[in-house]
Amino acid sequence: MKIFITGGTGFVGSRLIGRLIQEGHEVTILTRKPRQSGERSGISFLQGDPTERGNWQEAVKKHHGVINLAGASIFNKWTEEYKKAILESRIKTTHNIVEGIPSHSEKQFHFFSASAVGYYGFCGDEKRVENSPPGDDFLASVTQEWEREALKAREKGARVVLTRFGIVLGEKGGALGQMIPLFKKFLGGPIGSGKQWFSWIHIQDLCEAFLFLLNHPEISGPVNICSPNPVRNKELAKSLGNVLKKPSFLPAPGFLVKSILGEFGSIVLKGQKVIPQRLLDNQFRFQYENIEEALTDILK
Repeated sequence: MKIFITGGTGFVGSRLIGRLIQEGHEVTILTRKPRQSGERSGISFLQGDPTERGNWQEAVKKHHGVINLAGASIFNKWTEEYKKAILESRIKTTHNIVEGIPSHSEKQFHFFSASAVGYYGFCGDEKRVENSPPGDDFLASVTQEWEREALKAREKGARVVLTRFGIVLGEKGGALGQMIPLFKKFLGGPIGSGKQWFSWIHIQDLCEAFLFLLNHPEISGPVNICSPNPVRNKELAKSLGNVLKKPSFLPAPGFLVKSILGEFGSIVLKGQKVIPQRLLDNQFRFQYENIEEALTDILK
């Protein structure tokens, strides 16, 4: 299958592309950097900005599907200007991709649009699955708009899969990239009360979930990409301390987190308990269901 990818040079995209190539797929990566233009085995680079219309939209039509991973990182202090960037980067990119998707092509066109478990908002100890209602905070509202834009591809006859990511755990990036240095300096521990839920996914399981979904075209709509075993923040801290053999008892007070991160601190301090019900119902096998096993593999 020929797959067009936005956000392909990032933490998730670079790992996912490696697995797609291993499975015999051909990948085109849309990149803003001209120095990356060119080709290598199984991969071609196309220069373009997904937030802007361009010739790259015509290239989309020559593929069997798109995986959209582009969007400004949420791991930042949310000023009003940055919140606008979070929203617009997602909506503009998705709108432009949908515009480039061929209308009612002879072969089914597949559109995988990255989303997030932030869709469900803050729900305490209540479990959330794919048909649970959305939240009403900023990130939940962004995610709803993002998904609505992606679903417009159905009007062109495309299959749309909304991949709602948990926090992705992997080597040299993501949330662990920010947490590990603190633990190594003996500053690691629970955040706030430590009781908030942490819905996570090992990056290898994330990649395998995408391959599974590519091979199961009957699955469409929202799919939670997270471990079936979410953990509380204090359990995450304890497991990370055990694997790194560092203390994990030094808490980060909630007021300090809020003062540093502002509104984004709410995401860290509240969280959500999300279950990948549709993957489980379709017999997807997770390799890393346990948080300590996942961290041991990543940090070995």
